[in-house]
Amino acid sequence: MTTITRTLATAALLLAAVTPIQAQTATQFLPIKNEPAPKLVVDQPLAGPLASRAVAIIPYRTENFRILPIFGASASDVSPRAGHLHVSIDDLPWRWADAGGTGAIVVTALPPGEHKVLIEMATPEHEVLGGKVVKFSVPAIDSTQH
Repeated sequence: MTTITRTLATAALLLAAVTPIQAQTATQFLPIKNEPAPKLVVDQPLAGPLASRAVAIIPYRTENFRILPIFGASASDVSPRAGHLHVSIDDLPWRWADAGGTGAIVVTALPPGEHKVLIEMATPEHEVLGGKVVKFSVPAIDSTQH
């Protein structure tokens, strides 16, 4: 073994020996320990797109909760909490899951009139942690002006 090779091997061995175990197995996800409750904040749809195109862009943000496309029991014990959103429109019997974390729910093709959208935070196992309802009116749009 050459002197340079021996020196590099010794340095690598010493570096590995003094590196804490936590640094060798670091993860961005940690077990939940006394973490504050998650919170969902939902605003009214943006006025411009709603008035001009009948498109409801509903901004939201979360606190102590990340929107990520992870599902299943093992994903429920990470910190900060992670999950997805459930979105329902006008009390219809169906809903969809949003795991994109874009900061807005976009709803198109609603008929003119009053509507309500329920946005709920859900764990990776679909347990609902809380939600907010947004009510708004979709105006009639004159399609000949486009």
